Amino acid sequence: MPITYGSDKKRAVQAKFDAQKIAFGPIMFQAALALRNLGILQLVKDSEEGITMEEVAERLHLPLYGVKVLLEAGLSLELVWSENGRFRITKTGWFILCDELTRVNMDFTQDVNYLGMFSLTESVKTGKPTGLKVFGDWPTVYEGLSQLPAQVQKSWFSFDHFYSDYAFPEIMPVVFRDNPGHILDVGGNTGKFAMQCAAFNKETRITILDLPGQLAKAALNIRTAGFEDRIDLFPINLLDHSNPFPKNPDIIWMSQFLDCFSQEDISGLLRRSAECMHNRSALYILETYWDQQKYEASTYSLHATSLYFTNIANGCSQMYHSDDMRKLIEKSGLVLAEEIPDVGVSHTLFICKRR
Repeated sequence: MPITYGSDKKRAVQAKFDAQKIAFGPIMFQAALALRNLGILQLVKDSEEGITMEEVAERLHLPLYGVKVLLEAGLSLELVWSENGRFRITKTGWFILCDELTRVNMDFTQDVNYLGMFSLTESVKTGKPTGLKVFGDWPTVYEGLSQLPAQVQKSWFSFDHFYSDYAFPEIMPVVFRDNPGHILDVGGNTGKFAMQCAAFNKETRITILDLPGQLAKAALNIRTAGFEDRIDLFPINLLDHSNPFPKNPDIIWMSQFLDCFSQEDISGLLRRSAECMHNRSALYILETYWDQQKYEASTYSLHATSLYFTNIANGCSQMYHSDDMRKLIEKSGLVLAEEIPDVGVSHTLFICKRR
């Protein structure tokens, strides 16, 4: 049975309007960001009877001209509406201002992606993250992550952690239902998952595998939390597929990790996982698959995030379709034993065993 995504049922007049939204998208994004960051949306939201341009300019000590062009752009963005010259916030404006998910996504777009995305076409042609050069000369963002400007790091980690922060507490009972003695946290980043495991179960040992620069951040966080006696650090270049993983873990954990790699590298990581497992080990893969989303907004966001991987992160990875991962699991000598959908904001958990 054929699988269909999307349709082409719009009237031509709506389709042309939507095309203009795309044509002016980068400009209008900056207008929305300015309305938020300058405090204009907040002032409009707090004014129960509405507020005039002149009152906004006076209260925020901004030029009337600048306030005028931004609020008029806000009308087309449907962030505000106006009656008799008085502006009020819309539901969309409220989400831009108050919704944590939207704020995290906007900051990630602005601070991590915006400047580099000018070279997206070049990245598509070359398979290289050409946009990364606006920050430094690294082959991928992961080598340079600890050296990025402070605001860029903040927005990158906020984006990464927002989604996992909702998923981790929900998934802990599943991870520990068989009382694992040793967990490998592959690509453990700043140590968030490892520390939650250590807090959830006082017997389990956790080993974080990651680049030395990332492990330095994790080490500081782990010492601060007081878990250094149960969380070990294992420096490794995860893309050197000749480097084996530590042997015989009970669980190998990969969260928001495999989407950072090409399908070829995912195959290598899955193969190395299978090689280090004992007969009762399990590989847990927590990912956001674009075809497994409840809402159009989630799928839209994931397709946009794929372009970050293309242009900024490494030039070769993406937010995958779930069937892509199923095929790679099968080829690696593993079997997909269990699938748990709707974890956290948008995740699916795959639990894999040795064949």
